[in-house]
Amino acid sequence: MLVIVVENAPPRLRGRLAVWLLEVRAGVYVGNYGRRVREHIWSQVEEGLEDGNAVMVWRSPAEAGFEFRTLGNNRRMPVDFDGVQLVSFQPDAAGDAP
Repeated sequence: MLVIVVENAPPRLRGRLAVWLLEVRAGVYVGNYGRRVREHIWSQVEEGLEDGNAVMVWRSPAEAGFEFRTLGNNRRMPVDFDGVQLVSFQPDAAGDAP
């Protein structure tokens, strides 16, 4: 299983992803490909993302049963914690205080 979520992606990239994957919600693409095709699709995301952000999640034999990669600015950043991939939530630049 492969899932890619994009935000603020240009229409050209969204169209390219729709060639390979099924868009089940706006910006959410799913499919079932192996490593080589997954890496090819991610290279298309890297080339065409511009100012947006993206995350790709795929099934793997890792401890959690999946792995993920991110690209672009986002408050959620991956962190390796003793070999387990976790997510760190960065504070908003404007501050989280009400």
